[in-house]
Amino acid sequence: MAAKPSSSQERSAAARTRLLAAADELFYAEGIQAVGIDRVIQHAGVAKATLYNTFGSKEALVRAYLRARHAATRERMDRELERRYRTPRERLVGVFEVQGLSFSDPAFHGCALVSANANAPLGGAVEEVSAEYRTWLHSLFRDLAEQAGAGDPKGLTRQLVLLYDGADISAWLDRDPSAGTTARAVAQALVDAAIPTSAT
Repeated sequence: MAAKPSSSQERSAAARTRLLAAADELFYAEGIQAVGIDRVIQHAGVAKATLYNTFGSKEALVRAYLRARHAATRERMDRELERRYRTPRERLVGVFEVQGLSFSDPAFHGCALVSANANAPLGGAVEEVSAEYRTWLHSLFRDLAEQAGAGDPKGLTRQLVLLYDGADISAWLDRDPSAGTTARAVAQALVDAAIPTSAT
């Protein structure tokens, strides 16, 4: 039987949850560089020592925040693609429909990883987690393109990643939720041109 967590462990887990929630709200809305660590601490309602005991530094908190954002995006994409579409070809286009679900959210401020890269120092947590995110995004499209029978899966992947990035930035900067619908239509044309119907 697993040991029951001590009250100290429970308090530590609760503090971590509060700090991550505060970081998520403030960093996403205002930007990592614009938000000082004292604001995160105040918003979370914890002592400064609690943050350093839990994460060790702002850099580690930023890493945890971005990884949580990435995980949520990945899990939502996997879940919705599985639920909504039957074939790899349908999922290639469906990625843009799933992406577009967040565009009409009043709290939408674009991709957290893209935003975090503005003025971020090289070699830090932002670059590290961004590399993980980009690897996932390219793999998502490449795997689906290969499964769908694309003659040039790498070429199609480059096109769809570029479209995905553009849709996100357009929806954010232009405050245009219809960017998702437009991107989906373009993706459909790209997929139709790259994958003959007989291949699926």
